[in-house]
Amino acid sequence: MCTAATYQTKDFYFGRTLDYEFSYGDEVTVTPRNYLFRFKNGQTVHSHYAMIGMAHVMNDYPLYYDAVNEKGLCIAGLNFVGNACYHAPKEGACNVAQFELIPFLLSQCATVLQAKELLKNMNILNTPFHEKLPVAQLHWLIADRTQSVTVESVQDGLKIYDNPVGVLTNNPPFPEQMRRLADFQHLSPKPPVNRFAAGLSLPTYSRGMGALGLPGDLSSASRFVRVAFVKMNSLSGDSESGSVSQFFHILGSVDQQRGCCELEDKKYEITLYTSCCNADKGIYYYTTYDNHQISAVDMHRENPDGSALQRYPLLREESIRMQN
Repeated sequence: MCTAATYQTKDFYFGRTLDYEFSYGDEVTVTPRNYLFRFKNGQTVHSHYAMIGMAHVMNDYPLYYDAVNEKGLCIAGLNFVGNACYHAPKEGACNVAQFELIPFLLSQCATVLQAKELLKNMNILNTPFHEKLPVAQLHWLIADRTQSVTVESVQDGLKIYDNPVGVLTNNPPFPEQMRRLADFQHLSPKPPVNRFAAGLSLPTYSRGMGALGLPGDLSSASRFVRVAFVKMNSLSGDSESGSVSQFFHILGSVDQQRGCCELEDKKYEITLYTSCCNADKGIYYYTTYDNHQISAVDMHRENPDGSALQRYPLLREESIRMQN
């Protein structure tokens, strides 16, 4: 399970948690402008926008979980098990394999509007990248500093939804996630007002009681509500360090601790990594489960016109600063 979110101060930020029981060997990966993409629809792209994100690299191909291109367009794929449905190739459609969607859009789109135009005629294929890698059931959050959309490929076709909160988790489908927010419209960061009964004295006994009822469990539906509330009420300064710190605090509200989400065979889902990318500057920040010190990779410190992937294995060991 995962959670993705947007955040804006002076700059625009985009990131996600990746929650799972094991890692595929995630690396921060920079794809420069002249890396050669050969897409399943026969399209070969020799020159394109550069991008940075978290990927599993296999056969020198970046299987991105989330990424941002040099124009500030951002995409994250999140599990959508049981609802995602991909299809066989269709004549006359823009056929794109599920694993290609992120680089296909980021290589040629500078904005959400441009991505939406490409998506209108898109058919997402059920073609696996490799016989040992099953096709992941995903939906996607696509965003720039002006707007966000959720994209879902389901049984009856491709759906594109405006996403006014800039947040996405897993199931249920996005329209149901948005409808559930109505159940919590009484929540507030301010102290509660007594509407229980006129004339009845009901003093508050704690700070934060305006948010009583905010879901605290680890289900995807509850994480959507919680991050939406935290993000929409979040305040920080415009500095880079303050904005990045606040973004990690927003996603920290849904951090998953080992032992709290048990799967079969005594495996446990944990937050493998949390990312925050400054989409305006192309700087990709991250933390991992065992290393809470923020690390960063700047795509603009690489050769933007190169042709080879630049890969940075995650720093996973905790770094503690001793003060005495």
